[in-house]
Formats: sequence, structure tokens, C-alpha cells
Amino acid sequence: MRYRIRWSRRRQASFLRFVRRIKDARLRVRYMIVYHVLQGARPSDVAKAMGCARSTVYRVTARFLREEEAGLVDRREDNGAGKVDEHFQAQLRRLLERSPPDFRWRRPSWTRELLIEQMRRETGIRVSLSTMSRALKALKARRGRPRPVVRCPWSKRRRARCLKAIRRLIAHLPANEVVVWVDEVDIDLNPKIGWDWMLPGCQKEVVTPGQNEKRYLAGAMDARSGRLIWVAGKRKASALFVRLLSRLREQYHSAEVIHLILDNAKPHTSDYTQRTVEGFKGKVVLHFLPPYSPDENRIERVWRDLHDNVTRNHRCETIQALMEQVYYYLWKRNRRTAAAAKKGTSEKAKDAA
Repeated sequence: MRYRIRWSRRRQASFLRFVRRIKDARLRVRYMIVYHVLQGARPSDVAKAMGCARSTVYRVTARFLREEEAGLVDRREDNGAGKVDEHFQAQLRRLLERSPPDFRWRRPSWTRELLIEQMRRETGIRVSLSTMSRALKALKARRGRPRPVVRCPWSKRRRARCLKAIRRLIAHLPANEVVVWVDEVDIDLNPKIGWDWMLPGCQKEVVTPGQNEKRYLAGAMDARSGRLIWVAGKRKASALFVRLLSRLREQYHSAEVIHLILDNAKPHTSDYTQRTVEGFKGKVVLHFLPPYSPDENRIERVWRDLHDNVTRNHRCETIQALMEQVYYYLWKRNRRTAAAAKKGTSEKAKDAA
């Protein structure tokens, strides 16, 4: 079935100029469908070119022939106010900030169907799956994996007081004293599996040795410069932490006091560690973070970057080869940190001049 109307060149040119001024993409598509069909193109060819169904071509053309250009206007404008307004979005955001059990559902995680039903109960408005998808997209919501956390057993006031004291220590640190963030990290020969780009229909393989080997790093990051100091060992024990303390004393031999901000792990609180710290006669002071507060220890970000850039999906066959990659990454990180600090110092000097 074909439609064909003889248009003058002036009529065609006027029609196309009007189409170019249309800002609504869907309205522009309907006009172009009409233009091509009335020029004698087959509806199937038009549908393929415009990326729509052939039935759409027939429907749009029939409406144009019956009502002319008025038939191309989107008739959904007469449907009234949309269901998804600011109030609906606010209620949906409140649901996403909580979990289904908070609303007496047995399911522990949200689905679009469950959100639709709960929003019907909350607002009296029932929407379709596609409308709910658009509402979630408007909120920039995404499906992701929740992060497991362990709550700090301290009261909020005690925890806030401890963190405030640590921030005050860093902010008012004398020039002859040093503050470092301290923590340990595990290095496994069996690689951690992480995200990677892959072609459709293909899944990359990461060969694992099967028999795992481990090494441990004890690191300290300077709160002022960001420079990292580390030692490695085969056991995550007090002896490894004490080696780090000795290394820090060598690196900061001119500092009167070295402040360590660290968690409450056993190597940090053992009798062996306490005797060693007492033997330093006040040169080393330990400041413990609240329990289960890894996000408050800034060196944790360094370990995450280390896993992302070295240990995740690695292909090293031996633990020695893997540790060489680890050492190289940390050495390069110190180089970059020093260069950035030098650049910042020079820019401050220029501003002062």
C-alpha cells in the first residue's frame, strides 16, 4: 500500500524548513514519516529508515490524511496531569533510603513491582513498570551491591569525641612532630576477581594457582605529605607492626614525637607492642580509632587503590612476582605524591610573589 501526493517544490521546501525547526524529536519523526510516504516510499522502507514499526507508519500517515498536520500532534497532552510529580518522587526517594522489611514486607530488597505496590499504598497512585523505571532513572537510582558494615559498639557521642580529638591533633600538629595513618593489608596469590571490560558473548578467564600464598604489608601514610612507608612479612603479627615502628623511627629520626592513628587490631594492642612502645619513651604515641571505623582511616583508600591496580584479576604465577608488582606500584605512588606536593609548593610561592 502506497500513498502519493504531488507537492510543489516550494511546498516541499517549506515543509522541510518547518521540520528542521521542530525541537520535539518524536514530532519530527512523525513529520518525516509523512514526508517520505507521501513522496512514494514504501512503508516498510520508511519504518526501517526511521527506526519504528510499520504499523506506526500506517497510523501516522492515516491520521495526517484525515486531519492534516493537526493529526501529527502528540495527543497525550490531553491526558491531564502526570502521575509522577514532585510528591511522588519524594515518596519514592524515601522508600529507596529504607528497606522492604521497614514497611512489613518479608522480601529484604526492592524490586520495581514491590516499589509499585508500596507506592500505591503510600500515595494511592498505581503506575506501570515503564513509568516506575523512568521515575527511578529521574532519581538517578541504580541497582548495586550493598556494602557490609559492622556498627561501632560505642555511643555516638563517644565516637564523635574520639574522631574530633584526632582531627584536632592533625590540625594543630607542631612542626617538629609527625602524624601517620597506619594499617595492614593482605596480599593473596589467588587473585581477587573484579570488574573488567569484555566483548559480548565472551568472558575473560583469570587463572588461579589453587594453592594460595599470602604476604602482609604494614603501612604508614604521612598525614602531611601523603608519603607511604611500608614493611612486608609472611605473618600478620605484632612483630610485623614493631618492624614498621622501627622503620618510622629511622625515617623520622629528627621528629620529637611520631603519632600513629590506627585501629584496634590485635598486633596493635598486644603486650609485645605495648612494651616496645614504652621502650621508645614517648617518641611514639598510639591513637586508636573507634572500633569498626575503617572509613575513618585514610590509608584504607591506598589499599583499595592497590587492589584495584595490582592484585585484582592479576596473572602473576608466584607470590614473588606479585610482590614486585606491589612494590613498584607503591614506589610509583610515592613518586606521584612527591611531584604533586612539589608542584603545589611552587604554585603557592608564585601566588605569594
